[in-house]
Amino acid sequence: MDRMNPLDASFLHIEDGTTHMAIASCAVFEGPPPAFAELRAALGSKLPLVPRYRQRVRFVPFDLGRPVWVDDPHFDLDYHVRHTALPPPGGEAALRALMGRVMSQELDRNRPLWEAWMVEGLEEGHWALISKVHHCMVDGIAGTDLLAVMLDVTPEPAQPPVDSWAPRPEPSDLALAARALADLVRSPYEQYRALRAATRAPRRVVGRAADVARGLWAYGSLLRSPPPTSLTGSIGPHRRWAPARASLADVKLIRQALGGTVNDVVLAAISGGFRELLLARGEDPDYVELRSLVPVSVRDAGARGVLDNRVSAIFLRLPIDVGDPRKRLAEVQARMAELKGSHEVDAGDALVAGIGQLPALVVGPTMRLATRLMHRRPQQMMGTVTTNVPGPQFPLYAAGRQMLEYLPYVPLGPGVRVGVAIISYNGMITFGVTGDWGTAPDVDVVARGIESGIAELCKLAEAAAA
Repeated sequence: MDRMNPLDASFLHIEDGTTHMAIASCAVFEGPPPAFAELRAALGSKLPLVPRYRQRVRFVPFDLGRPVWVDDPHFDLDYHVRHTALPPPGGEAALRALMGRVMSQELDRNRPLWEAWMVEGLEEGHWALISKVHHCMVDGIAGTDLLAVMLDVTPEPAQPPVDSWAPRPEPSDLALAARALADLVRSPYEQYRALRAATRAPRRVVGRAADVARGLWAYGSLLRSPPPTSLTGSIGPHRRWAPARASLADVKLIRQALGGTVNDVVLAAISGGFRELLLARGEDPDYVELRSLVPVSVRDAGARGVLDNRVSAIFLRLPIDVGDPRKRLAEVQARMAELKGSHEVDAGDALVAGIGQLPALVVGPTMRLATRLMHRRPQQMMGTVTTNVPGPQFPLYAAGRQMLEYLPYVPLGPGVRVGVAIISYNGMITFGVTGDWGTAPDVDVVARGIESGIAELCKLAEAAAA
């Protein structure tokens, strides 16, 4: 029985039938597609490497403690691995529609929180695998690590590990409550030990406190709500999705010729995509302030492969008011450099740690209440989310077929109508633009704007290099 960390639990608490908190990817493979039974067997052989895939969530009575993971005595692989096909001719529009439908449905909390969909009928004989996992299980880094485990690094699958799994007995509600109460009693002692250890390195503690204070001061700017736009407001339960693509070599050329980082380049292209969206909607981007939540991993090297969430966040004001692509990139560079010195990451990490010290019977109900209130009066602190995760730079395989594309999906939080996920894989960078069905029917405009933004910057970089 493993208890969730505070951030893991928060993704469960804010899910409410409208805010779906599953992350996903759509991996496109070369053909011909394998038999469904072959793919099912290949995925099933990897289950010993991912114990969480055979565990389900149990909530502690009266919210006495954070939810726990327990073995599912009724685990059935056939429920989680599913099979479907696109109608002919199997173009991208059909794949986009399918991805939106799959992600509009919440995962069943009575079962392990994941699904895998084999999709046949894509153009050129290709097929796809949609992997859907609840955010309480993984963040972006852990999600890519998980995919690398479930797939193969060579066309010939590795010898599967021996599967001797047998479910451990499920704890009763009484046992869960008793364990949570024991943790509550132990918590003050653990805090005392942490405080005592901290006093042995006072300079480090004072420096950390100063960094957190500066980060909290920077967060204070979020209390000022920008003017409302069509990008923020209430959302419904259904989703749309559109992918965009770019070459990693092109992005690196832009970085080398025009400055900045790979992340700066993609954020500049995304800013251009949102600018195109607002122009297409008849809004003036020169008078719109769009803040993006940008997750930042705080996962150290020793925690790679651990399935949980270890992220903080910064809030970047996207320069959608800058029409010139080169100036837009320079503005992203300047704003990101400023944010890196603001210690917002330290403040976010400290806030999550502080929430973890509060009793679960306070945190859980409070977060659920806040989510309900945000549906009535949507938050204005941020207008979008842009999450960038580095993926494997070598080919992966499923049932002997090479993965050609790795397309990401990011969920939408309360008040956010459009979000963008970015991931790199084997020389490519791909974007997944998620939109609320009712209020963002034009997410493809953002996707095409991202691609044209990369192309514009690439031309400028080539000219600069020449």
